Amino acid sequence: MEEHEMIELSNGIRIIHKQITNTRIAHVGIMLDIGSRDEAQNEQGIAHFWEHMAFKGTKKRKSFHIINRLDSLGGELNAYTTREKICFYASLLDNHLDKAVELLADITFNSTFPMAQIERERMVILEEMSMYLDTPEDAIQDDFDELIFKDHPLGKNILGTQDTVNSFKQKDFLDFLDRNLNTEKIILSSVGNYSAKKLQKMAEKYLVAVSHKNHTPKRNFFEGYRPLIETVNKPISQAHVAMGSTSYGLLDERRIPFFLLINILGGPSMNSRLNMSLREKHGFVYGVEASYTPYYETGQLGIYFATDPKNLKKSLRLVEKELDLMKKQPMGHLQLHKAKQQIKGQLAMSEENNNSMMLMMAKSILDLGRIPDINELFKKIDQTTASQLLELARENFQTDKMSQLTYLPE
Repeated sequence: MEEHEMIELSNGIRIIHKQITNTRIAHVGIMLDIGSRDEAQNEQGIAHFWEHMAFKGTKKRKSFHIINRLDSLGGELNAYTTREKICFYASLLDNHLDKAVELLADITFNSTFPMAQIERERMVILEEMSMYLDTPEDAIQDDFDELIFKDHPLGKNILGTQDTVNSFKQKDFLDFLDRNLNTEKIILSSVGNYSAKKLQKMAEKYLVAVSHKNHTPKRNFFEGYRPLIETVNKPISQAHVAMGSTSYGLLDERRIPFFLLINILGGPSMNSRLNMSLREKHGFVYGVEASYTPYYETGQLGIYFATDPKNLKKSLRLVEKELDLMKKQPMGHLQLHKAKQQIKGQLAMSEENNNSMMLMMAKSILDLGRIPDINELFKKIDQTTASQLLELARENFQTDKMSQLTYLPE
């Protein structure tokens, strides 16, 4: 990765910028270390609801003016919520960068949460929830999270529940922000062909006025995982399966080797072991994937596929067979070398996406306190041995310690 520059404002907000000379597009975002895991029981869904409401009115703009501000310039304005982060971001021609920074600062810190807009957006979110429930491949992921983490906030649906979404008033949003906002855990991240000094001037113009806040509510750490198996009948035509367990957190030194192992098992490439077995060899599935999601103190290993009900047991046996093979047979030198080259290629290609890079930089600063150089990641991958992967597989691929959720056609 080319050199990046970091600047800290007087209120604790940090700026991270990477200058790329071969582009006219600026990518800029404000990321906050607040997510759905920071919600109280009666607040489920409020972080995601806040993300929606940021576009619905500020002290000086109505909804239309927010939406039109960058769209009229050919730019894009977007946002997302995860269990640990909320991010508002934009992409546009770099000669309009000032407008993007000003707008992002406005919607992040000056939202007014007008009641009329809350009522309208409430209906939108309830429709969004219905859409997810009608899509089994999405719904099973949310239900599986709850199976893994049970009553912990990490297991709660980011969208919330119908009851909580229907209950939110203006004061609830203001209280949630007042309790969780910490300017020392907010990043203004940027990638584009302009200097960090230029960005700093804009940040000082629009962000320094934000009062310094140092609220650090203690996150409830997850512990006490135990495997559970559930089957749910649904009005669907295929059987859907999610299986997995808890795994390593963000700061665990085994995270990168485990990411390599999961990529070999069921990563996005067509030559993953699960895809070669379940799809290419037997034709039981259209797609199968393995994933690893690290959180601050824990992580989640997941395997997902959908198949014809008559092939369900055979598909499960094939998954277990691949897991057993990875626990018993160390990878050969050439096989491991190819797997390392593959994941390094995937990482390098992800750096070609400047918007993704901008988001990655912000998340890395918040999670790790720094931005790992891609060569550092390559070195960790290259240093991973076949015996390390074997040990990780034996520790994580024990099917008797995995939870499993199955959707079956009614």
